[in-house]
Amino acid sequence: MARDRRPESRGQRDLVAAWDAALAASGLPVAGLDAPRPKPRFVLAAPLGADVRGDAELADLWLVERLPRWRVREALTSNLPAGYALVDLYDVWLGESALPGRVAASVYRATTAKPVDGDALGRAAAALLAAETLPRDRRKGEVTVSYDLRPFLAAIDVRRTSEGVEVRMTLRHDPARGIGRPGEALAALGEALGGVAPDWKGLVRESLILAEPTAPEPPAPRPPRRPRPPGPDRPTKADRDG
Repeated sequence: MARDRRPESRGQRDLVAAWDAALAASGLPVAGLDAPRPKPRFVLAAPLGADVRGDAELADLWLVERLPRWRVREALTSNLPAGYALVDLYDVWLGESALPGRVAASVYRATTAKPVDGDALGRAAAALLAAETLPRDRRKGEVTVSYDLRPFLAAIDVRRTSEGVEVRMTLRHDPARGIGRPGEALAALGEALGGVAPDWKGLVRESLILAEPTAPEPPAPRPPRRPRPPGPDRPTKADRDG
């Protein structure tokens, strides 16, 4: 799916409610809609900030009936929440892990709004990747959280385009530490540039990188069966031969 930037006032709860209503109106046999309290079985692969556009967002949708893709596409296209557009559909094995547990990284793209020295920006990106640690503080509600940004930076590429200097960042997702935030990475890049942060425009998440699904563990080998001891009703081999 593609998603435009959504209004700041539209929080995660409102977004989930919009998807619930859209799927209920689609007429598709979505799992969960037949429950006493209908709740469609649907999950977005990874959260996306309200001020970020998404070019290739992913989601899992469970149906209780197998349908041709064209029917699913028609039903969804006319009922998607505002700001979303359907790009493609995939038929996925039911035993495959859900998407949220498979997202390994996000790829973001940002372009400078004003002229900036591309070579200096490239050196700043290299300095971030060469650092062993990048301590940072981030506001979380009423408290300030200290963390290390470096483990989240998988790659930062800088190149010139006709619209300015473009930065492409691959930011890791970690089930224990959390996810790399593009705003924090761009802020660190500005600080490495000399403290004068560039003005950015058009922050986009280009894609999500998925880890390969893990194959199920093979069943443990069964231990060899022990021979039953001979008894009055179970003669030994010698008794049988003799």
